[in-house]
Amino acid sequence: MSGTTASMKISFYSYGSLDESQKEALLERTEGDLSPFIEKVGPIIEAVRKQGDTALARFANEFDKSPVTVDAIAATPADFDAAHDAVDSALIEVMEFCSDNVRQFHEAQMPESMWMKEMHPGVFAGEKIVPIQSVACYVPRGKGSFPSVVMMTAIPAVVAGVPEPVIITPPGPDGKIDAATLVAARIAGVERVFKCGGAQGVAAVAYGTETVPRCRKIVGPGSPWVVAAKRLLADRLDPGPPAGPSESIILADETANGRVAALDLLIESEHGPDSSAYLVTNSEAVAQAAMDAIPGYWEKMSAQRVEFSSTVLCGPRGGIILTDTIEQAIDFVNAYAPEHLQVHAKEPHDYLGLIHNAGEILLGEHTPICIGNFTLGPNAVLPTNASAHTRSPLGVHDYLKLMSIGHVTRKGYQKLAPYARKMALYEGFDAHANAVSQMRTEAFEAGQSD
Repeated sequence: MSGTTASMKISFYSYGSLDESQKEALLERTEGDLSPFIEKVGPIIEAVRKQGDTALARFANEFDKSPVTVDAIAATPADFDAAHDAVDSALIEVMEFCSDNVRQFHEAQMPESMWMKEMHPGVFAGEKIVPIQSVACYVPRGKGSFPSVVMMTAIPAVVAGVPEPVIITPPGPDGKIDAATLVAARIAGVERVFKCGGAQGVAAVAYGTETVPRCRKIVGPGSPWVVAAKRLLADRLDPGPPAGPSESIILADETANGRVAALDLLIESEHGPDSSAYLVTNSEAVAQAAMDAIPGYWEKMSAQRVEFSSTVLCGPRGGIILTDTIEQAIDFVNAYAPEHLQVHAKEPHDYLGLIHNAGEILLGEHTPICIGNFTLGPNAVLPTNASAHTRSPLGVHDYLKLMSIGHVTRKGYQKLAPYARKMALYEGFDAHANAVSQMRTEAFEAGQSD
């Protein structure tokens, strides 16, 4: 163990001794206050709106340090072919395996395209389900490359039948799109990929440019810059489920192995310094075992990932929380509503009915978050920043929209009209009431005599 990692002090909280303001502080995320980003994002959006591809190329050079030109924003068939040649065949096999699991899960998620119910004799009501016409899948790159995000965003778009799915992603310092991202896109069935990330990428699909098509919705995780741009453009572009910086809770009871729990605590903490990651346990022994194990695990990680992980676990948005009881731990989980939740316990299913707020619940010590992220099948683009209180994981439903449909026969009309007329008269709507009055019968009779 080096002196550097040994000297890092992991944040530790004895939950029962905290006052209410300190407990509230544990619930905060880095994306909670977007005001500094929103102020800076506004001019970027306006530049893309007015200058299109020219602004995208300029921002790629300025923000991504990438030599993108206005005539090279879109990936070409040659780019896809070159990417396939550049990616190791074993990795391609992995992506195909993972993509197949993701596809199977989302195919099982697909609803019927239409349903109708006879509410009363001659009265039919239902819904028609159709895909959204154009959806942009955002694939981040700044702290790594993420072909897994391609799988999670593009595959359900294709399964849902979106006619025009596209992918936007930041270019690398070589001016190219990450090769594995292009391979994953082709496996998913999407070959419209564009070199534009950050707030400028969101603006590009909100307004459209000479190269990038305008889209009606955007999905996928991103930095606070991306989240701020989505918020500013929400009246023009459906921002999709909130998916900001990564966050996780490892919930462990007294039967858990603290060293294994520590391994899983590190997973989301290495995403970046803006992540959040807690081990929450009612066992002092589990907490201590995890605390003791983490420095040794850091020794097995790269310097950059240790920097990210230690910033999180030694800062105000991560660490170990020791509760007085497991019930207190579960209460904290439900208040926090984490993006990822993994339950470490001999009987993890015992806690499933008590957990109400989480993007995903991974049960048991053999279900680490990375398996959920890559290979399990359910979507790993999950609600962040406590939005799991009301929002769900990304899925085919995010690429579909419902249209209510109804059909009423003459017999059904005779049943419903008196009720509709009484409501209309009470609410003071004359035309509403007239449309279901004797005037309608007279209008039919007059039309037949014309």
